[in-house]
Amino acid sequence: MPDLRAPIITRLRQGTGVGWLRVAILLVLDSLMLSLAWIIADSWGTPVNSFELFWKSSQEPGFLLPIMVISLGILAASGLYGTDDKRRDYFTLIKSLTLAQIVLLIIAFLYKPGLIVSRSTFLLSWLLSIIFVCTERLLIQLAIVSLRRQGAIRQRIFLLGDPGDVEEARKLLDRTARFDVRGQAILPSESNQEFWIEILDRVRQLRVSEVFVCSWEAVRAPIFLYWELMSSGISLRVLPIGLKIPSQWSEIKMIDGLTTIRFRSPPILGSDFWTKRFVDIVAAISVLMLASPLFLAIALLIKFDSRGPIFYKQNRVGLKGRHFKVWKFRTMVIDADRLQKELEAKNEMKGGVMFKMKDDPRITRVGKFLRRYSLDELPQIINVLLGEMSLVGPRPFPLRDVEKMSEHHFIRHEVLPGITGLWQVSGRSNVVDFEDVFRLDITYIQNWSLALDFQILLQTIKVVLQKEGAY
Repeated sequence: MPDLRAPIITRLRQGTGVGWLRVAILLVLDSLMLSLAWIIADSWGTPVNSFELFWKSSQEPGFLLPIMVISLGILAASGLYGTDDKRRDYFTLIKSLTLAQIVLLIIAFLYKPGLIVSRSTFLLSWLLSIIFVCTERLLIQLAIVSLRRQGAIRQRIFLLGDPGDVEEARKLLDRTARFDVRGQAILPSESNQEFWIEILDRVRQLRVSEVFVCSWEAVRAPIFLYWELMSSGISLRVLPIGLKIPSQWSEIKMIDGLTTIRFRSPPILGSDFWTKRFVDIVAAISVLMLASPLFLAIALLIKFDSRGPIFYKQNRVGLKGRHFKVWKFRTMVIDADRLQKELEAKNEMKGGVMFKMKDDPRITRVGKFLRRYSLDELPQIINVLLGEMSLVGPRPFPLRDVEKMSEHHFIRHEVLPGITGLWQVSGRSNVVDFEDVFRLDITYIQNWSLALDFQILLQTIKVVLQKEGAY
């Protein structure tokens, strides 16, 4: 007897075709990158016929087939072709590619124990695979972000919940630039079957792929809603606006039928911190070596332009609230700190936490040029080498600004401050509300990754060259 609760053929989930297309594109591009890595490694590595492991010669068309099957299979098993943010987990991507290389070596030993394997070929292929695949995925992500900011390839959704929760959800989802909110509905205090039938018809007509429920406790018949949406090919997602929980990476875990939310450890701790620190040191040393002529030229310009020292050192608040002196090229007259008190009434930052003034009379002629291109920040490379700052992170504020902060703002001091950050690439001085600055800092802290750091650094170069929001 057929199941009368559902249609004979349940509709495919809305957006399934787009999802399959995304997976197909990733598979093709990953295959090309892996093939290119192995072909280059085979040509550069020591020729010892190591490719006789699965095939007769690297010149034959099918010699890459077993490599592709093993590598792509491990990437798929790691969830790197899945939905949401999993496919952009570069740390898991590196681990999976490394595991694929280890599996190939193990199979080589078991299949043909006496085979002489070219170590240079395997090492090169491992390194090039990581570089090529990570770069490919980063470029894809940058392209997707750019298209979404223009309103393209956004996921069509519908919001359902209490008035306040729906409005808050819309604001949060708009910030991600990933969703196109096609409609919304307010849950009445006493919902009936006619209300749900009307909502479901409306959702189907809008052809959305997901319904976001912002007030789950207000849904009187959740199993009915779930069943009807799923049978129509529409996914159901709960957005816990009213549940005040830390906005941190989490996963749903079932314990004897009980749903729980488990949070992962915060980023930029432990091995994350030391990885970030290693990259900072290598990059800082490279910048000092390459930019030393520029440092000398700027120092001479400052010395000839106005009276005072070349460098300006100011007390700032850094990691765990510790005070340190930040290094900058001097861009103001020598008594700038005293003059600031007379200019406080002209502060353009809302809330009074930070001091920003577009036509600040304290800035020198050379200082205006340095600030326009953010060249005054270059000496902070010294702070990076001393371990007081990082290349990317929340900006360190002067004591005057920190004293005006609210208690919830001090979470910024749990990570190393940075020379650049999300605030700098999101408008810089054009962001005039300190709460917006704080929100950008928290977004960075909660979503940190090396890929995000590299993305911000690249975006910083673009922002500096275009002189966006600089004064």
